[in-house]
Amino acid sequence: MKEVVLDTETTGLSIKDGHRIVEIGCIELDNRVASNNRFHCILNPERKVSKEAFEVHGYSDEFLEFIENKKLIIHNSVFDLSHLNNELVLAGKKKLDKIQVIDTLDLAKDKFPGSQINLDALCKKFRIDNSKREKHNAIIDCELLSKVYINLLNEREPSFNFSKTNNLLNENSIREKFKYYKKIIIPSEHEKKLHSQYLKKEIKKNYYN
Repeated sequence: MKEVVLDTETTGLSIKDGHRIVEIGCIELDNRVASNNRFHCILNPERKVSKEAFEVHGYSDEFLEFIENKKLIIHNSVFDLSHLNNELVLAGKKKLDKIQVIDTLDLAKDKFPGSQINLDALCKKFRIDNSKREKHNAIIDCELLSKVYINLLNEREPSFNFSKTNNLLNENSIREKFKYYKKIIIPSEHEKKLHSQYLKKEIKKNYYN
């Protein structure tokens, strides 16, 4: 199962006020394990003609190819998608209307009703090291969100398939691995004599003589 953790950084909150995206970060999850397949770009929000900016850098096409047929994992998807769709429209592209999205903000609301559920707060709840997050950065936030997402699903560790490994651990291999437990130490005649003397001297009544 392919999923993409996505985060954006913008010049402000509202597209109605002309705010724009300045950074997009994506990390692909393969069966909920973060892979090295990533997408990262910096945009220039000062360009008056956004379509030209996209055409020069090719970011829009690369981005759309990266997320194609994959489920998006976003914290507060309303915010990110509104900005992404705004940029896509300005670039002459179609909006992300039919793409599947999991909003970790909604997952967090269900899991921690009434609690703080921003990314830093969730990292603290799940004991995820967010010391690198001195300033907002799309890729760093994606790395943290991928860990938060797994914890929100109650999957503390990535799931691995041990079926192949179990087939290799047959009885013979286990016996071979632990055969040192079968080592027998035989006492010498002198040691036996000393042991017998000890029993007679220290134990008044014993059943070994």
